[in-house]
Amino acid sequence: MTIARFDTLTAAKALKEAGLDIHQAEAIAAQLRLAADADHGELVTRAEFFRALWIEGAGIVAILGVLQFLQI
Repeated sequence: MTIARFDTLTAAKALKEAGLDIHQAEAIAAQLRLAADADHGELVTRAEFFRALWIEGAGIVAILGVLQFLQI
């Protein structure tokens, strides 16, 4: 498997040429590097996210039903 590396020097140079000062360009390039190297295994899929929302919504509906039954 080939690992693509993020070239922070090239990114910083491009950002500097776009008008940012060198400190801003280096900071942005460093953050982009961190994002590129992040462990994406911790991210959830869209399906997992919507399933969690659905479960939360079902729980709220159940609580509202109990409160209505108890007339609180």
